[in-house]
Amino acid sequence: MLGLETCVRLAKGDAMVSQGSKSQGSKSQGSKSQGVSDDFRKQVAGYGLTTAHILYRRPDHRWLLQSYVWQAYDLFPEFPELQRFLAFWQEKLEGPLHSVQVAHCKLIKPAELKAINGEFRLH
Repeated sequence: MLGLETCVRLAKGDAMVSQGSKSQGSKSQGSKSQGVSDDFRKQVAGYGLTTAHILYRRPDHRWLLQSYVWQAYDLFPEFPELQRFLAFWQEKLEGPLHSVQVAHCKLIKPAELKAINGEFRLH
């Protein structure tokens, strides 16, 4: 698996994989200078889009549930970003959590190839 420092660099019409955070003769490989977003780098590093549907109790009416949808790139199955957000929620926000449903999908995955046994032509 590629580390967070591994990024795909698309610059000046060429595509190449670059490892490390610094190269010789350049300052740093920030997302602005390389033209690659941090979200793309996370996808290459194995992160996938994670959506959490959070039900929480209203602070003023504890009997009433309200929903909140959180979405970010996160690692399956540990979900460190989601864990960090839920810890923040419990420390700083007044509405106690009722339940959290999580959906995760990796956006960059290997191509699906199937071996075929024949070829058919139309027209």
